[in-house]
Amino acid sequence: MIAFGTAMVDPEAYRRYARPGIDRAAEPGSEIIALAALASVPRSLNLLLERAAGLDDLEALVIVDQDAEIGDPRFCAAVRGALADPDVAVAGPTGARGVTTVAWWDEEVISAPVVHRYEEHGGGEVEAFAWSRAGAPPAEVDALAGFLLVLSPWAVRELRFDESLHLGVGFDVDLCGRARAAGRKVVTARMPVVLHRPLELVEEHDLWIEAHVDAGEHWAGDDADWKARARRAEAERDAARARSYSATVMLDARVLPLERELDALTSTLSWRLTAPLRKLNARRRGG
Repeated sequence: MIAFGTAMVDPEAYRRYARPGIDRAAEPGSEIIALAALASVPRSLNLLLERAAGLDDLEALVIVDQDAEIGDPRFCAAVRGALADPDVAVAGPTGARGVTTVAWWDEEVISAPVVHRYEEHGGGEVEAFAWSRAGAPPAEVDALAGFLLVLSPWAVRELRFDESLHLGVGFDVDLCGRARAAGRKVVTARMPVVLHRPLELVEEHDLWIEAHVDAGEHWAGDDADWKARARRAEAERDAARARSYSATVMLDARVLPLERELDALTSTLSWRLTAPLRKLNARRRGG
């Protein structure tokens, strides 16, 4: 049995986005766990793991962010395919190789088709992580994006999210690191997803920088002053890159409404009928 779980910060977002995708993907008998988020993201997700660990005949736990919508009704087949290798502990649609910080998207990204659907600039959708020229799954990676994580029964029993990462950034990178340290694999798989989020990759930059530094110090295990300064510089660099990526996506989003207007204008009968006149005028101006 494949179980699905979400820790809800915004129940309305869960109702609109995550739940329809879960209903699309779930099989008869699938357990669906929706819990109200508690003090921190890692703590809330650990409660999901505790609930799932007590389920009989568990094949996998799929942790779905409230803003992520599973797009494929054959999703459970993809889950079983990804976990067919008993050494695989965690799978998901998007991950990266060469990850050394919480900014996993700044490395070699491997991603299934993931659409970013937004409401700014009149609404629309773009390919998520388009700036990265992402490779295609399946592939073994260092870390996965936390918007959708598939955990094997071993992972549900043996792994827990680090609750000392109380700001909630890096919980996904940390969990994948724990799996790999135990000799297990972390993989991407073809699991199409729609993300219903604002265009900004990192919304609260100052908070994210603090979380980046906090995670780096936690993983390094020391408090040397020069290393702390280096981690802050690294965090500020990654935040600046995230702003740059977001600016690229926002520019594309602003162009889309203009393209729609142009398409609507040029598809009219009057536009087609006046095409010869426009060509004649263009030749006259050129001559």
